[in-house]
Amino acid sequence: MIRKIADILKEKERTYSFEFFPPKTEKGKLRIFETAGVYAELKPDWFSVTYGAGGSTRAMTMEIADELQKRFDVPVMHHFTCVGHSKSELKAILGEMKKRNIQNVLALRGDTPEGEKDWKPAPDGFEYCYQLIEMVRSFGDFFSIGVAGFPEGHINCPDKPTDSKYMKIKIDSGGEFIITQLFFDNKDYFEYFDRIRKVGVTVPILPGILPITDYQTLLRFCKTCGATIPQKVHDIFKPLDGDAEGTYKRGVEFAVRQCEELLKSGVPGLHFYTLNKVDPTREILSAIRG
Repeated sequence: MIRKIADILKEKERTYSFEFFPPKTEKGKLRIFETAGVYAELKPDWFSVTYGAGGSTRAMTMEIADELQKRFDVPVMHHFTCVGHSKSELKAILGEMKKRNIQNVLALRGDTPEGEKDWKPAPDGFEYCYQLIEMVRSFGDFFSIGVAGFPEGHINCPDKPTDSKYMKIKIDSGGEFIITQLFFDNKDYFEYFDRIRKVGVTVPILPGILPITDYQTLLRFCKTCGATIPQKVHDIFKPLDGDAEGTYKRGVEFAVRQCEELLKSGVPGLHFYTLNKVDPTREILSAIRG
């Protein structure tokens, strides 16, 4: 039986979840099921499948989420954005999710279309994430709703207090748990936890973990999402640029230390951005689980 993430978080002291992105080829799609099969043996609490900008991977996201649940009997959280969709399209997609018993959603505003600096939503669309959450909640209690959190503040927010205010609105609208954007300094998570709690948000806040396997990929990834790379990370990985084996080894060591500190602090779980790879996440998980 597929379960809701909100219920799992209420019952378990600690959860482990793994995120995949929809591949662009049929070969890649087959590989993702092989990768998920390895993760399924690690007894994950749920999988997560991302959604391309403007809904560009809409069909693939739902197909993969549906197939993962059927093959492995593991709950799958379907990322879902409002940018690029009309209200009627959003409602239809949610209806299809319900039909396929995809009960877990990560509600997101989504990235604006590339090159459109002054983008405005269509009259028949939503501008804010909380509006999407309200629509998801209109389906009663069928869906469990997660939202994204930003330890350093959302890239489009003028300051952290504003970011906190918007998070409170998302939770008040029906969000049940928070998964953070990646970060490499745990201080950012602890400060985020405190500031979100101060505005009255009491839901679980799950840290998002990205294992470092390539320095140049790290630079590009963080530039895109707005995450800061601390100097200590540059100091470790820049000298290893081009050394795949050395970067992998230090990346595992760095992530293990980061995860161990978070777990000792009492976080409700860890959410891994796997980039569709089995290792190093499997190796990290083995180390922190003992």
